[in-house]
Amino acid sequence: MTTINTQDNFRHSGTEFTDNVESREQLGKIFEKIFLLGLLIGLFVLALVLFDVLQDGLGRFLTPGFLIETPSRFPDQGGIRPAIVSSILLGIVVILVAVPIGVGAALYLEEYAPRNGWTAIIEINISNLAGVPSIVYGLLGLGVFNYLLGFGPVLISGALTLSLLSLPVIIVTAREAIRAVPDSLRNASYGLGITKWQTLSNHVIPYAIPGILTGVIISVSRAIGDAASLIVVGAVGFLTFNPGLFQRFMALPIQIYSYITRPEPGFANAAAATIIALIALVLALNGVAIYIRQRFSR
Repeated sequence: MTTINTQDNFRHSGTEFTDNVESREQLGKIFEKIFLLGLLIGLFVLALVLFDVLQDGLGRFLTPGFLIETPSRFPDQGGIRPAIVSSILLGIVVILVAVPIGVGAALYLEEYAPRNGWTAIIEINISNLAGVPSIVYGLLGLGVFNYLLGFGPVLISGALTLSLLSLPVIIVTAREAIRAVPDSLRNASYGLGITKWQTLSNHVIPYAIPGILTGVIISVSRAIGDAASLIVVGAVGFLTFNPGLFQRFMALPIQIYSYITRPEPGFANAAAATIIALIALVLALNGVAIYIRQRFSR
């Protein structure tokens, strides 16, 4: 009798387990469809925006001289060369400043820093800084680089401000990439008598570079497309020369803002054409970073 009851209980438990698995699979399929719908909605909205921008600005973008001439007060004349040069210089300085500091901070917090209350406070603040509005960084750059260090409203001030804007994202993503490196890789290296720094430089960092570059792509794209912080630091909306690091500067987002605020109808098309140039620049930088990431992934 006991054996029969045990078998019945076993069959009953097996039936419940099977039903539970099937219900979870159905729930997973439902969420999969919901997420797919969200993706399609996002892509549809993006396609509408791109179509509208291309419809308004492609003709102006293909105008001879638009990319190599300086701005003009006439909507159908001039170009955006100073803005392109400024944006490229801003992106280069952000990469040169923010990436080494961000990756170094991530390595210290993940590999060297003691697990105590002070480290926990730093980690919380870094995570919070990643969500701070860019205009706050603009005010910080205005106070530190423009006034305290005396640089003034020049390109280096804007670049360092954008570097501060990019640092939290780079640190957070770099830490996640370093944390994803298997401990077995570290232990095998230590077992051969290799020092901690050699292990990090020869094994951990190369393994984590694809994830680190993902954070670099996100942060640099955000920096190049940011306008609020640059307006606060002192970027101008009209420039007739290619700026240097210690000269007045503009950027593609500032150029777009300058065009869109003018009443003449032709400036709306010029703004759309400048948006196309900005998208092309961001895609080019992202393409280079993605290529490097794929090389390291292989």
